[in-house]
Amino acid sequence: MMVLRDVSKSDLPGLKRLAAVLNSVNLPHNDDVLAGLIEKSVKSFTGKVKDPFEREYLFVLEDLRNETIIGTSMIIAQHGTWEAPHIYFQVTEAETYSATIDKHFRHKVLSIGYNYEGPTEIGGLVVDPPYRSGPEKPGKQLSYVRFLFMAMHKKLFRQRVLAELLPPLLPDGRSALWESIGKKFTELEYTEADKLSRQNKEFIKELFPSSDIWATLFPEKVQKLIGEVGPETRGVQRMLERIGFKYVDHIDPFDGGPHYEANLDDVSLIRRFRTATLGDKHLEQEADECLVAVTRTTGANRFRAVRSQVRFDDQVVFIPKRARELLKVKAGDKLSIIPFE
Repeated sequence: MMVLRDVSKSDLPGLKRLAAVLNSVNLPHNDDVLAGLIEKSVKSFTGKVKDPFEREYLFVLEDLRNETIIGTSMIIAQHGTWEAPHIYFQVTEAETYSATIDKHFRHKVLSIGYNYEGPTEIGGLVVDPPYRSGPEKPGKQLSYVRFLFMAMHKKLFRQRVLAELLPPLLPDGRSALWESIGKKFTELEYTEADKLSRQNKEFIKELFPSSDIWATLFPEKVQKLIGEVGPETRGVQRMLERIGFKYVDHIDPFDGGPHYEANLDDVSLIRRFRTATLGDKHLEQEADECLVAVTRTTGANRFRAVRSQVRFDDQVVFIPKRARELLKVKAGDKLSIIPFE
């Protein structure tokens, strides 16, 4: 069985191993960046980051059979501040018509936008490749655990939730949209600009055009990528759509990836969240699949969750013995639950 939990400082070697395999935007192969992510998350879970909207929570999924970190996911309580605004392109459509030559056109138009009191963002989802198609569905567990945690602590998050999805990229990892826009205005490579923007977004605001950009000026193959989801991200797209997220005609200014959003209260997993007291008997028959979590105010891990079969009896819940052991709970403890299937 696997356990979901908040990251701890002792997980740095495990994250370094995972980052060395993937070296993704979400989990870069950089020791200082990884240590910083862990530090911010630990302080967020323990409440040492006083402003709840400045907190960032990093979750890990551990395979207990070999004590290996096999994936991560993240919640950024607020993406977009006065110091580092949430930046996006709004995608609209402009129509033109000439009676003289009887020509009618529809053009995609990109308008840069800034959000200084931004939404909560879910991101940072990575899974070790050998585990991606496993029956335990680690990607889904890492996706859903964020909604379980937000349901447990709704006051710590914004009412609007954002997910930025990756678009199709070129074989060498570059972004075709960045080559058509960003590189021409900054003379920076895509990976260089993306890395810089994590610390400072000033160069985007100062160097990008403030006027509308007509996508008709781009190569046709680039136009078709605007708002498209990459092949490796389509599963995430379908999951988000099932639970209430929609494409909001915003795209990332770097790679053109679409932004999906939902109101927190409208997400189906949030609506079906419930709490119950753990009963004194072990569950020994087939029951509904759920994610079950417990929180504590002390200790190395403040949050633990597992995928488990669950049976409710009014306000009492029953789970198998192994799930109780992994959660380190006893009869009478309060558990938080969302459906998994």
